[in-house]
Amino acid sequence: MTVRRVALLTAGGFAPCLSTAVGELIQRYTALDPKIEIIGYQYGYHGLLTGNYVVFDEHARRNAAALAKFGGSPIGNSRVKLTNSQDLVDRGLIRPGENALEVAAENLRRDGVDVLHTIGGDDTNTTAADLAAYLRDNNYKLTVVGLPKTIDNDIVPIRQSLGAWTAAEQAAKFAQNIVGEHRSNPRMLIIHEVMGRNCGYLTAQAADNYHKWVREQDWVPSSGLSGDRWDVHAVYIPEITFDLDTEASRLRKIMDEIGNVNIFLSEGAGIDEIIEELLEEGKEVERDPFGHVKLDTINPGQWFAKQFSQAIGAEKVMVQKSGYFSRSAASNEADQKLIAQMAQMAVECALRGESGVIGNDEEDGDTMKAIDFGRIAGAKPFDVTQKWFKDLMQDIGQQWEPKSEHAE
Repeated sequence: MTVRRVALLTAGGFAPCLSTAVGELIQRYTALDPKIEIIGYQYGYHGLLTGNYVVFDEHARRNAAALAKFGGSPIGNSRVKLTNSQDLVDRGLIRPGENALEVAAENLRRDGVDVLHTIGGDDTNTTAADLAAYLRDNNYKLTVVGLPKTIDNDIVPIRQSLGAWTAAEQAAKFAQNIVGEHRSNPRMLIIHEVMGRNCGYLTAQAADNYHKWVREQDWVPSSGLSGDRWDVHAVYIPEITFDLDTEASRLRKIMDEIGNVNIFLSEGAGIDEIIEELLEEGKEVERDPFGHVKLDTINPGQWFAKQFSQAIGAEKVMVQKSGYFSRSAASNEADQKLIAQMAQMAVECALRGESGVIGNDEEDGDTMKAIDFGRIAGAKPFDVTQKWFKDLMQDIGQQWEPKSEHAE
């Protein structure tokens, strides 16, 4: 396949992989053929609809490796769903009566794009699939190759999404400072709210990373510097169920004994109960263009604080969110290695005209390949039957059960 122009696009929420992935793709194409032009649509599908893009010039290509030092995205993100026409009209991205897929396709045709690389989660890549299908049905040959980005690690059927390892590492680092607040007041309840709408991977991995950090430290209990006070005391994620009264009684004993309680909470835990409570109160539940509840508007951490604070006798409650701290970090070494592998595969697939999302296919022996867009889905649950998670929960003494759909 002859490739003259490649377009890059990052979309959805940030993850600690976007800048590195953009830099890797630029480097791969430059090393392969400097004559292949590379452009970046600014702010994701927003830029594709408005025709807003940058051309990576010789200086940008020569220094593309520098992008790995930074978080965020050099070309910007947005949340745009090409099949949500009313939202796009309301935002001024298309005119009434226009088909967004047609507008995007015509822009790609006008811009002379042969290959489109989308870097995003399931929403980004399913949107790419809609676009690819439209282009195919309208006789425009465009290869679309996606890279899987999400800190939740919840893309079906991909084993490990880009940025998730770094995000968990950063969330644990965030906790090291936040939990340090436990001696700022007697009977302190600290809730570390971690991103994770439907999947508890990030919360669980961050809690495990943090728990391991606690165990590695040299504590001096006689001075008041106690690992028990710094450790994780509870982990709540969407994939498990627990009895609120039993947990309150357990945490009350911890509070009485050491004077503080530290909870790692996935923002998606208990979300159904929170939404039901809000609707019963006649309150509106805000949603984004993809129909997802805007979790930052319903404050899951505050809801859990309300459930536990009185029951465990907390004198002071602190809820802290690590989401933006974690998702905006630069890629760590493990993620950089995985990004490099996937970027190489993405370029190889693009050059032979093979569309799909790059990833280790869990349903095919973890083989790295371009997975058909039709097989890509979101909200893959975290596997709570993994030994490391069971060991973590046993260490902290928490009673729990997998929700029925996640049981062994």
